[in-house]
Amino acid sequence: MSQKFKELIDSERPVLIDFFATWCGPCKVQSSVLNTVKENIGDMARIVKIDIDQFPSIAAEYGVRGVPTLAVFKKGEMLYKESGVHDVNTLTTLLNKFAS
Repeated sequence: MSQKFKELIDSERPVLIDFFATWCGPCKVQSSVLNTVKENIGDMARIVKIDIDQFPSIAAEYGVRGVPTLAVFKKGEMLYKESGVHDVNTLTTLLNKFAS
C-alpha cells in the first residue's frame, strides 16, 4: 500500500485523504460531507478514504493521531492537515484553491 499511496499523492491534481476508522462516529458524518464535496469539485481533485486500523503505518507516517483527519496532497507534498469534521464549504474552497 505504501508504494501505491506514494503514487496516489504524487498526482498533479490535489488528493484529499480522509483518515478514518469504522468505530468513529464523527467519521461517518465526515463521509457524507465528502460525498457532497465530491459532487461540487468533480474531476478537479480526488478524495480517498484510508482506514487507520487497516493502514496504521501510513497514519503514523503522516502523524495522524485522531480521526477524522483530513490531509491534502499534491505532487507528493502535504499542503494541508487538520483533525476534526470539516464542512462542505470549507473543503470545497480548500480543494478549489489547491487545484488552481
